[in-house]
Amino acid sequence: MLSRFLHSRWFVVVVALVAVGVPVIWRVAGGAGPADDAVVARVRRGDFRVTVKSSGELRAPKFVNITGPQQMVQAEAYNVKIQSIVPEGTIVKEGDVVAELDRSMLATKMADVSLTLQKAMAQNEQASLDSTLNLSKAREDMRTKALVLEEKRLNKDQSKFEAPSVQRQAEIDLEKAERALKQDSLDIKTKTEQAKAKMREVGSDLERQKNKLKIIQEVMGQFTIHAPAPGMVIYLKDWNGKKRAVGSMVSPWEPTVATLPDLTTMESVTFINEIDVRKIAVGQKVEITLDADPSKKLTGVVTAVANVGEQRPNSDAKVFEVKLNVEKPDTTLRPGMTTGNAIETLARKNVLSIPLEALMTDSGVSYVFRHTGVRVVKQEVEPGPMNDDEVVVRRGLREDDRVLLSPPPDRDKLPLERLQGASTVPKVEASDTAAGAKKIPVKKAAPPAAPPPAKGAPASAPARPPARKG
Repeated sequence: MLSRFLHSRWFVVVVALVAVGVPVIWRVAGGAGPADDAVVARVRRGDFRVTVKSSGELRAPKFVNITGPQQMVQAEAYNVKIQSIVPEGTIVKEGDVVAELDRSMLATKMADVSLTLQKAMAQNEQASLDSTLNLSKAREDMRTKALVLEEKRLNKDQSKFEAPSVQRQAEIDLEKAERALKQDSLDIKTKTEQAKAKMREVGSDLERQKNKLKIIQEVMGQFTIHAPAPGMVIYLKDWNGKKRAVGSMVSPWEPTVATLPDLTTMESVTFINEIDVRKIAVGQKVEITLDADPSKKLTGVVTAVANVGEQRPNSDAKVFEVKLNVEKPDTTLRPGMTTGNAIETLARKNVLSIPLEALMTDSGVSYVFRHTGVRVVKQEVEPGPMNDDEVVVRRGLREDDRVLLSPPPDRDKLPLERLQGASTVPKVEASDTAAGAKKIPVKKAAPPAAPPPAKGAPASAPARPPARKG
């Protein structure tokens, strides 16, 4: 019976229908599935996190500075070279020698000041001798004129028996002698004050040079820098980011040579670019790793976000300084270690997410290419927050749905299946700004009040309702 059916006309008709119908059904169903080389991903349900990753450097917020001499300006030592310094990381006790500064420049200055001091001492001695000599001469002249006065007085007494003209001449000579003695008495007082002023002048210069030499000697004695407290020596960084070492310059405005950090509290200082800094807020959790030990995982929290950006060396973009407090630091942490920081800016639990490559956007409409197993559907979706790898899907997909990571060849021919009540206006995602940021309400301005009617004018009639159509 089977052999008769295979040779009958009905068998031929069935074979023809199958050969023609299968391609037609395939075409009506929306075409073939994804290409052989297309990658398919499933919609995943689970926890979703948005993180901002950056590299930072460990630093101790509490520390003691190891500084150079404090009177460098008075000693005119404006730039002094570090001649030697202990290796970074050295454990020192209070009073241990940490660094030595170069004394050559200050030694030359001390020699110059010593010569100036000797000159001032010679000038002081010369002024003293000159004053003594001038005052002695003035006193001797005064004594001579006193004798002359006595002589003129005797001549006057003897002239009373002489002619009137001789008596008058004796009176004149006596008066001249009295006036000369009186003038010398006044001059010696003036010369004494002049000598005192001269001595004060040369004496003040002498004291100034003595004090200058004393300061230079004290500063030179402080060029051997000692540790003010026990701890670990950590080199200070200059403005250009380089650590101070042998050959670096110390100035009165930057006298710190190294620091003794308090290792019980540590923080990671990082710099976030101006695009991601709006996502960062104080209090956010941070996962911290160490480049020196990638297996060590630390936790932290954002403690400060700079309000003003800055231009870092070898960088064209503006960055903002962010400080991350390390929770439960241990003794293996050292200032200067490089850290990897993952700041959690957003967290969602039990949400649907797809790879970022699967999300397409056209004219403000987001969609995916969903593979049903038989055909590919261009499905509109409502996206949510996104991170570097995935994006949350609020509506449009279900768990375990399959989506294409690359558009199919016939993507332009597929119709878009819209969501019910979907809008083409894109929404601002929560991951674009720091979590918890509040919007500032804007009050609408009240319409201006109508001006009061003029005096004597009739009150305006109430507005009439609009006429009904029809």
